[in-house]
Amino acid sequence: MDQHAATRRLKHLANTAGIRMPRMHPQMLRHTFVTTMLDAGVSLRDVQIAARHADPRTTMRYDRARKNLDRHPNYILAAYMASGT
Repeated sequence: MDQHAATRRLKHLANTAGIRMPRMHPQMLRHTFVTTMLDAGVSLRDVQIAARHADPRTTMRYDRARKNLDRHPNYILAAYMASGT
């Protein structure tokens, strides 16, 4: 199945389900999969493998929380040091 056949099939399935979107394409499913896994806390490496991305930076572009300072390495280190462990 090539990209065009996948797009036609997806549009047909969406139409049958009553979903109306002007620009439906298979990449939307891939994007939903990757963002859902990252939001669920699946490790970046595992999502990268599942998405078949060669470079982790490609996967990181999908991470909506990547600019959350709570996840910045400096804040993680400070929290670890503050906990006294």
